[in-house]
This record gives sequence, structure tokens and C-alpha cells, in this order.
Amino acid sequence: MSNDATDGQKGGWRVWVDTGGTFTDCLAADPHGRTHRFKVLSSSCLRGTLTAIDSPTKIAIKLPQSLIAGFALGQQFRLLGQAGEPIKITGHDSPSQLRLAKPLPGGTPLDQAIEIAFDVEAPILAARIATGTPAGQALPPMVMHLATTRGTNALLEEKGAEVTLFITRGFEDLLVIGDQKRSDLFALNVQKQAPLTANAVGIDERLDSLGQVLRPLNLPQPKPPKNENQSAAVVCLHSHRNPEHEQRLAKHLRDAGWQHVSVSSDLAAVIKVLPRAETTVVDAYLSPIMTRYLEGVERELASGKLHVMTSAGGLVSRADYRAKDSLLSGPAGGVVGAAMAGRQTGFERIIGFDMGGTSTDVCRFDGDFDYKYEHRVGRARVIAPVLAIETVAAGGGSICGFNGDELFVGPESAGANPGPACYGAGGPLTITDVNLLLGRLDPAQFGIPVNIANAQSALDQVRQSIPEPPPEQDLLSGFLDIANERMADAVRKISIREGYDPSDYALVAFGGAGGQHACAIAEELGVSTVLCPSDAGLLSARGLREAVMERFAERQILQPLGTLGQALGDIFAELEASALGSLKAEGFSDKQIIVRRRLVSLRHEGQESTEEIAFDTTIDLATAFRERYENLFGYWPDNKSIEVVSARVVASTHPPSVATESFTDPTGQTVNKPILDRESLKIGQCIEGPAVVQDRFCTLGIDAGWVGTLGSEGTLKLTRSSEAPEGSDGAHSPLVELELFTNRFGSIVEEMGQLLQRTAVSTNVKERLDYSCALLDRDGQLVVNAPHIPVHLGALGLCVRSIALGQALGSGDMIVTNHPGHGGSHLPDITVISPVFDDAEQLLGYVANRAHHAELGGISPGSMPPLAKSLAEEGVVIPPTFLYRGSEARFGEIEKLLTAKPYPSRSPEDNLADLKAQAAANLLGTQALQRLAATHGAGTVADYMGQIRQRAADAIARRITTLDPRRHTATERLDDGTQLKATIDVGDGKIRIDFTGTDALHSGNFNATPAIVQSAVIYVVRLLVNEPVPLNEGLMEHVEITLPRCLLNPEFPDDPTQAPPVVGGNVETSQRLVNLLLKPLGIVAASQGTMNNLIFGNERCSYYETICGGTGAGPGFDGTDAVHSHMTNTAITDPEILEWRFPVRLERFAVRKNSGGQGESTGGNGIVREMVFTEPVSLSLLTQNRTQGPYGLNGGQAGHPGEQHLAKRNGEEIELASVAQQELEASDRLIMKTPGGGGWGEIN
Repeated sequence: MSNDATDGQKGGWRVWVDTGGTFTDCLAADPHGRTHRFKVLSSSCLRGTLTAIDSPTKIAIKLPQSLIAGFALGQQFRLLGQAGEPIKITGHDSPSQLRLAKPLPGGTPLDQAIEIAFDVEAPILAARIATGTPAGQALPPMVMHLATTRGTNALLEEKGAEVTLFITRGFEDLLVIGDQKRSDLFALNVQKQAPLTANAVGIDERLDSLGQVLRPLNLPQPKPPKNENQSAAVVCLHSHRNPEHEQRLAKHLRDAGWQHVSVSSDLAAVIKVLPRAETTVVDAYLSPIMTRYLEGVERELASGKLHVMTSAGGLVSRADYRAKDSLLSGPAGGVVGAAMAGRQTGFERIIGFDMGGTSTDVCRFDGDFDYKYEHRVGRARVIAPVLAIETVAAGGGSICGFNGDELFVGPESAGANPGPACYGAGGPLTITDVNLLLGRLDPAQFGIPVNIANAQSALDQVRQSIPEPPPEQDLLSGFLDIANERMADAVRKISIREGYDPSDYALVAFGGAGGQHACAIAEELGVSTVLCPSDAGLLSARGLREAVMERFAERQILQPLGTLGQALGDIFAELEASALGSLKAEGFSDKQIIVRRRLVSLRHEGQESTEEIAFDTTIDLATAFRERYENLFGYWPDNKSIEVVSARVVASTHPPSVATESFTDPTGQTVNKPILDRESLKIGQCIEGPAVVQDRFCTLGIDAGWVGTLGSEGTLKLTRSSEAPEGSDGAHSPLVELELFTNRFGSIVEEMGQLLQRTAVSTNVKERLDYSCALLDRDGQLVVNAPHIPVHLGALGLCVRSIALGQALGSGDMIVTNHPGHGGSHLPDITVISPVFDDAEQLLGYVANRAHHAELGGISPGSMPPLAKSLAEEGVVIPPTFLYRGSEARFGEIEKLLTAKPYPSRSPEDNLADLKAQAAANLLGTQALQRLAATHGAGTVADYMGQIRQRAADAIARRITTLDPRRHTATERLDDGTQLKATIDVGDGKIRIDFTGTDALHSGNFNATPAIVQSAVIYVVRLLVNEPVPLNEGLMEHVEITLPRCLLNPEFPDDPTQAPPVVGGNVETSQRLVNLLLKPLGIVAASQGTMNNLIFGNERCSYYETICGGTGAGPGFDGTDAVHSHMTNTAITDPEILEWRFPVRLERFAVRKNSGGQGESTGGNGIVREMVFTEPVSLSLLTQNRTQGPYGLNGGQAGHPGEQHLAKRNGEEIELASVAQQELEASDRLIMKTPGGGGWGEIN
């Protein structure tokens, strides 16, 4: 049923159009109530086949949708898969006959695939086809609901406006620096996504964290834009607290001639300047192109009305449309359609599974929509309400192949052009081709012409690239299973990982390919019901039909729940009035609109992630939040107050009524045919699998063990009738199984990491992402890790082997330690280890994680004292201790350690909360590995752990054969003159690394441990391999390390007061070790060689950050500016969060120009970070490369050394050494300049 509140014009046409990445889906209701269904290509093309050549220029064609005579006149005709210019259509005499401007090439066969390209936007082409209106004639009166990827495509293709960013002075480089992380841990040529801005202008103004004016606004005098494709983005720090400066500047720009001005406080009035700035720039980047696009659509709808879908699943009028709000409008339409399909069949809880041409979108619906408020599209991060949709790059067009080492499915897609191989346009093997070759598609029902011979040819090419190719059927089914596991994992992200059991839901399968994979996905997840609604292949368009006009009103609060009282209710009342008022302004009456949702976001104070609770004056929010938190995370941190982050209200027109669907079979008739036409089925009819049910827009595969029933509204409901028949899930070839297990093992540690990040309280874990998770085999050898922090990587294996292998461990045991003598690094990095046993108490392996705790005692806040003389002075030492023994918690014993003298933790409650989060992550990993063993067998799991390690071992063995067999020697000196030395021998299939000659025990804290050395070596070996292999200890199979007693391998007496300090060894010596090992290999110049550790605190708080710099240049590439390198990859705290939570004001965060070493390729630039403290604090700095610059190679110059100094409030200037500790007063200023990377090659 349509939503009359949105129609506006009764009796006219109503058209619902979703323009996706490959296809544009259209539903249209004519004035007589008849519904028309069809697809066009989003490239505004129609495809068909050549059926006759009546004369050299007169032909007959067959199209999936009928066109009236004259419709294609003047458009472009071409033969798919053949070179040559398009031919103009000079006549369209009947629906199937065309006249061409020139003859077809000689020998053109009949049944040749053809394409007609139209010179209109895809939504207008759809509207013209639906109404039978040729170009040049006015469309009839209509209401169009539109979802479009135009903005998304402009982002992905980088075809937006020329944006000038006007931002608070000192932050012009904010978008260049970003969060300082690199996307690929093991890339020598680090690639950072460039900002969408063309230039940035610093604005003389400043607010503090409360929105109070520190420096008045001094309006600039910008030049007016030269063309309509220029736009402005306006961002002032803390404008979410006080928008006055932004609004005055925006008015000034508009008065100066800027037509498109996007203002951050209008778009996202929330704390965090980086995502707010990115959102504002996205809006400015897309506004001109989207304005022109929608104006063009509106011009064609001269007698109609246009409503646009948002990413939140509601409609807005053209006047209220903002570009940043609709980047996921198409998938949102699918969610609305899936929810309707579930309700119609009696299921209030559904999982939507939308598999299209380029990707798969999954969602969860629990009686109402689940929202997120920040999302990414391509290179852009956007703050905007969006339905909680998880996207995976596996669709019908996902390319399948072999990369020389492993099978792959996606992430690249064949798209609409050339499309899958079977489209006949020269495309590669894709999932669509795989389904076609497996007989899971009926070519006659596909909707556009497909050629099975082309698909077979593409498969043959893939098989020829595999040294020992598996049988065809095995390879094809293997590609399907790889895709299915990736898609099932996406469902887990929005269900299991959020605390919901997918077996409690029905799976709604839609999109062109969703039905083909639905049974396999359901079985993977334990789901017993699959729904494939009518219009499943057009469900996003159907969702547009069901969508309501909608408005959000929200306010950021950031106050303790206990202090708000009645004020929270008053805030909601104001938000309700605002949201309802917006709808009334569009002409809706009180009877037509409602407040649908009242949502409050809560979190523990100091945490980052929030939980959204339905607001109701009759419930106790604190109790509801606690129940939700404990259900998700299994514990409750008693010492944390609850913070109200934001309040939101959703108002809308009334949702349309939903029909009730029945599945009664009056005849009891059962169909058992391999291929069925959906339109031939009768209501209540049952179909036993295996069978394929197909219509023009969707294919549904009913697997063996499933039974389908057709409902009264056209839904096919599939239910699991039995366990899958014996042998239906037979073994794959080893090549396929290896890829499947690689993905399965990787998913375990990724899930562990996501849970740890969500549940920890420490800023280091939640925001800086300073943690790592790992899976190890029964011998304690690292198999796979979530690629988080490189300095943790190789250390976890040593830690497990040091602690666990010598003990009699049992099921439910969990050990915790941070001891450097047992595979630890520095004390704040706490490791939790769990052995994993199957039901027969057979050891399967281990799961482990390591997380950086923000505070762990010691002589200074933050537990990273630069002047410590013993391990005890650095903080609490935790020897290997049971956290759980036989599933019995022993947190009391850990608390005693944390609070023991001489230097107890300043935040033991936070330590315990983070340890509970680490334990929860290990428990999740334990259960996942146990499930894997129960499904596939412990022996199989162990075998593939070994194969994954062997794959890495083979990769380094191949690389060694390409290296010159000789001896290399390298030295590096720390800033205090301490020598690091390595001799590297390559030969006899081995790399031998000898650290003899490295200086003895360091007098300060730059002592490292064998675990740190192992991490540095395994990281360098992985760089050397330069193949996409999992990082594991197989890489060390052909590497031998000689590590004598020295500062890299000190002794650790049992008494921590007699043991050497190591904090600098973990964060600084590790970086210098990587540069040391890379120097003789000659593959890249030195990166900054430091983490630039900055720690400050007082009795109220403590803060720690590492700061980015420049990377080294290499052959054919420059170094990268302002990014973390080598052994760290932590994010930096957002400037507004930093100032809100800590007594500091960030005055400047900029790229340090010309600090990279010169050469044929130039080293990357460091950064300048300038901060003023607003309270007395103790400051600690732990850095390197202040007395020397990172080395260049092959004649390239060294990068500039780092610098740091204090400007005291009394006017005194103090130059600070590499390692420094100072007591600061309010108004003291720190200026830190980080090193640039080394240059490569002589300057010509």
C-alpha cells in the first residue's frame, strides 16, 4: 500500500526509482493503479539482442522491456564486446525495429548482444519508459521518490566541486594529517587519501572548549569564486558549542559571491572537529553537482513533485535535501522494503540480505530501525543519521580469480561496464558467471542477454593461471563458498557482535543475487526461515514506495545522567516540537504526523562508544543502560558515572499499513522441478529443494533440505525441512579450503579486536586503537593476528610460549602478564592469554590480546616515565598470573598487585575494567575457535593453521632467492650515542641476523626485550616479502636471530627494583631497530625513527599520545607527510576531545614544511604540534632523532631532526632533549616538531 501522505497528487503517476551502482530499479503506478516493473542500467542504457538484419541499416531487436515506437530515436546504438564508434539511431518505426545512420559491420551475427545509450539521467529514462513518453515530450504529472548514487559516485570517482576550506588558524592541515594512521601496515610507499579540498584558508579566531571567545573573529577578504563549481566549507573549533563565528563567516562569504557554502555547525553540531570538518567538506564537494542533478530531474518533472530518500530511510523534500544525507539512500530503501516484507509475513525481527551487482548490504530490524550517526563512503567520513547497514564488497559482479598465491573473490567488481563475462562485453569471471556455470541461473529468465560460452572462457582463463587447478565444479563451488563466508561474516557484525542471535531472525533475501545465496547464508548463521518477497529484485524501489516523510532533531548534551533530572525531558520536548514543526512547514497536518522515536545515547564517562536507549519518562535510564551494557559485554564497571551524550527525536508521517500474508495451500500440491518460473507458481504451492525459482529481476536458489511456499502477497517463504543431505557440503580442494580457513581465522581475531575496542574504558584502546589480538597454534606459534600495532605482532608468540607451554592449563584458564622477561614489551602493555580446548579437552591452540593501559603506576602519571632507573619505577609488574582458573575469576589477586606499593596504579578500577574487556575478547575468540573445531574437526583446524604458517614460510623463501647472497653490516646510534648493530647474512636459503656489537645494558629505559626484537624482525621480513600473506611466525621459518646479552636482551631479576627499565625500548628502540635492519637491505630510506611519545598529567588526569612524522622515500616514490610509520599506528585524539577532557589547548597542528630529506625522491614531512597547558601538569617526553636526522639512501639527504622546546609563561625559552621531564605551570607552551623522512637518490 502506498503512503498517501507523501503522494501529493492523487490520480497521477507515482514513480519509485533507485539508481544503484549497476542497475536502476523502477516501480511505477499509473493513474489506473496498475504497477509497472523494470530495470535500466544506471549508465542510462538498455541492453538486448539483435534478432534480424532486414537491410544494412534496418534491424530488429529484442529488449527486456517494451518501448513505444519513436522512443529510441536519436539515441546511440552499439554492439557489445566489439570495438567501434556508436551508431546513431535515425528511426524507431515499431517497438522492435530500428533504422541506423550507418550499416552494421559485416558478419555481425544474430543474437549479438546490443546496447542503446540514452542522453538522459537514469531516473528520467525510467520515468519515460514507464509512462511511454519519448524525449522531447513533457512527462505527465507524477510524484517521484528517488534514491540515487550520484553523490556516492562523485565521491568515488573524485568528480566533485573545487572546495576551499575556511578553518581556524593553525589547523589548515587538519585534513591532510587526519588521524595520523596509515591504512596498510606493510606498505613501504604509504598511501594516504588526499583531502577533497582544493585549498585551505586559516581564519583568525578561536573559541575554547566551552565555546567562549579566546580570539575574536577577524573576517578574511576572499576572492569571489570564478565558476559555479567552486564551494566553501566553514569549520571553526568548538563551533558545536558556539556557532556564532561560523555563521558570521558564512554570511560574509555569501555576500562575497559564494553560492555554495557548507557550515559545520549547521550540518553536525557535535564534538570532534575532524569528522565534522570531513562532513562539511563532503557536503561542499557534492552540493554543486547534486544541486544541478536534482534541478535537472525537477525540470523534467515540471508537472510533478520530487522527494529524495535519505540514508536514514526517510524522505525529504527537494528544498530540505543536503548532499551528505543521502549517500546510502539506495541501501536504505532496501532496508525499508525488507522491514515491510518481514512485517507482511508476520516477522518483526528480520535480517536484510541485499546482494546486488557490486556489493552486499546487510541490516538488522527489530520492530524499528537501528541507526548509526557516522559512516564512511569511499574516502569520506560523514556525520549523518544512517540506517545501520554493513556492506561487504561481494556482489554478483565481484571478480573471481587467482593472484598467484591464493583464490580471491572481490573486492574489485566488474561493474555495469564491462560487467560479468557472460554479458559479452569482455568482462572477467564474476560470481554471476559462477552461478550461471553451476546451473543456478536460467539464461532465458535473466532480464538481459547472457552468454554462457563467454563465462566458460573466463573460467578457463582463471584455471590456466593456477599451477595445479582443481576440478571445474570444485573451483566454482569454492568461489561461491568464499563469497558466502564473507557475506555471512557481515551479518555477524550486525547481529552476534552486537549481542543478537541471528537464529532468532528471519532472513529477507533481495537484490538481483540475494536469493541465490540465501540458503547457504542462513545455514551458516543457523537461520531457519528465508523470505524472498515479490519484487525482491526491485526491493529498494519498493522501499521507496513504503517510506515516510521524516525529520530528525538532535542535540549533543555531554553531561552526567545524574545531574540532568527533569532537564532531559525538557530537551526532548523541545526536540519534538522542532521535528514536528519541520513537517508541518511542508503542509502536513497534526493528524498526518507522529513522533516515531525518542532516543538517548549513553556511555560511561571517559568511554568513546555509546549505547542507544529508547527514552521514556516511565523507565529508569540508568537501569536500562546497565541491562543493555551487561547483556552486551558481560560486566559492569562500578566506578564509572553514566554520561548522556545526545538526545534524538524522529518525527514522520504515519507509516503505511501492511497487508497480512498467508501461506495456506488449499491443494497440498508440491512441485519438484530443477528450474521454475516464479510467475507460474500458485498461492500456497510448495517447492522442494534443490530448485531454482527465477523471474526477470531475481533468482532464488532453494537448496536441498529447504522447502519453499508461495504466499498470498507473492513472498516465497523458505523453511529448513531437515539437515542438509549427506555430502551436500563436501570437502573442497586444498586451495579453496586454505582460503576459507584463512578468512575464518582472520574473522576470529577481528571479532576479538572489535569487542575489545567497544568494551574497554581506556582512551588508548578506544580511540588510539593501541591493542592487538592473535590466534596461535597448539605450539604457541602465531598463526594470524588482527593487524593493529606492529610492535605487538611477533611478541605475542614469544609471550605465549614463555608462559603457557610449561604449565598444566585447562579449559577456562586465562593468564595475564606484562612482565618483560616473559615476552612482554613495556609495563602498560598487558597481555591476556587463553588456551582453547575442544569438548574432548584436546588443546586446539591459544587466543591472546595485548592492550595499552593508560595508567599503571610508576613514578609519573601515564606510566611511561622518561627518567626511570628501574622496572619498578615504571609501574606495576604483573608476573604470569591466573586471571581465571577453571572459569573462576581471580580479579581480587590482580587488584592486590595493582594497588601494591611502592608505585601502585593511579586508576586500578580502570585497569580492572579493561582487563574484563580483554577477558571478554578472549572468551569470544575461544568460543569461535571451538565452534570451528566442532564444525570441521580439530585435526582439520590444526592442519590449516600449519598450512597458513607454511604459506608465509614459502613466501619468505621465495624472496630470499632474489636477494644478493652476501653479508651486510649496519649501525644506528641513539641520540645519546648508544650503538645498535646488526650483521645480516643472506645465503643458503636463510637470513641470519646477528646483533653482536650492540651496546650493553642502557643506563636509561631504552632497553628492549627479545619480544620487541622479534616484532621488529618479523615486521621487516613482512616488508621484504611484500605479498598479501597473513603475518605469522611462518615468516621466521628461514630467519635465524643471534641475540647476545645486550640492551636488546637484558636480564630481568625477580625483584623489579633491580630490573632494568624498558619503556623506551618498546616505543623508541623498536623504531630505531627497524631503520637499522632496513638500511643494509636498501629498499627504503629511514622514516622518522621515533614515536614522539608525549605524556602529561596531574592528580586529576593523565594523557598519552604518540605523534606522527615523515616516512622515508624509496625508488620511484616520495615519502609521505604526517603519518605513523613502522612499529606504531595509533590514532591521535581529536583536538576538541583533547581540550574537552584534558587541561590543554592545541594551538597548532600542521605539516612541517620542507622537513623531509631532499633527493631524487623526497622524504615525507614531519608535523608541528603546539599546545598550551591550562593547569599545572607533569610533562614527559620520550623521543629520538633530535640530534640526527633519519638517514637517506643512494645519495638522498637525511630528513630534518625533530625539535622540542618550552615557552614558559614568564618568557623563558627551554630547549628540551630527546628524553625530558618538566613540571609545567598554566600557560606554559610546548612546541614539538617531528622528524622528516630520509630522501632517496641523488638530486639530478
